[in-house]
Amino acid sequence: MSHSSVDPEASDAEPGSAGASSPTPAFSPLYQQIKGLILQSLQSGEWKPGAAIPSEMDLAVRYRVSQGTVRKAIDELAADNLVVRRQGKGTFVATHAEHQVQYRFLKLIPDNGDVNSEGPAQREIIDCKRLRASADVARALALRTGDAVLQVRRVLSFSGVPTILEDLWLPGGPFKGLTAERLSDYHGPMYALFEVEFGVRMVRAEEHIRAVTPDAAQCALLKVKAGTPLLSVERIACTYNDVPMELRRGLYRTDTHHYRNELN
Repeated sequence: MSHSSVDPEASDAEPGSAGASSPTPAFSPLYQQIKGLILQSLQSGEWKPGAAIPSEMDLAVRYRVSQGTVRKAIDELAADNLVVRRQGKGTFVATHAEHQVQYRFLKLIPDNGDVNSEGPAQREIIDCKRLRASADVARALALRTGDAVLQVRRVLSFSGVPTILEDLWLPGGPFKGLTAERLSDYHGPMYALFEVEFGVRMVRAEEHIRAVTPDAAQCALLKVKAGTPLLSVERIACTYNDVPMELRRGLYRTDTHHYRNELN
């Protein structure tokens, strides 16, 4: 089986080198090229979530580069939460089923700061239906207006208190067969369900946050009074290569919780 390789000379080329008859194109650093090749293998499913990837030495042989170059590429993948290093065991494809990853995309924290103090969220699926994408949903998911999407509405409660109301839109093709029953029966994180049963791994998300007041239906689901200020969080989550796979609009109660984001 042949594998992609890169040209180590290319990354060392300097613009305007002596003897050059024309400007030299800008090349990405060699480790970035290796990172891109590893990403291709992750995207194709060669290495599944939770599985070990080849050792740095094996990858260096595969791509015909130094082990140090591979290590730098994996350092970046680990910083992006795409792989996880385990001391003495190797490097593994990150998975949303891991406890430390479960809270990566859930930023609402109890005011005491302990995410484990109230146990896992209780989830109630209000609705799950297939429909045609509106213009704004299609734009967010890089679809065409009218394409099939799946819309899910759910409520997350902590210690019995409804705290988050979420509406999600998913492209119909990749999530064919997703039903309210499957969502209700799966007890792990939703993103773990997506990755295990549908082969879709969310690796990056962009959020827009603002303060809003809920409508009557939203008040009823969150059991708050009319006029109660809520935090509105709109998220577009992407799989590898920035392909959008989810539009999520959430309303968060912040009377006992706060939104925590760590900036690096």
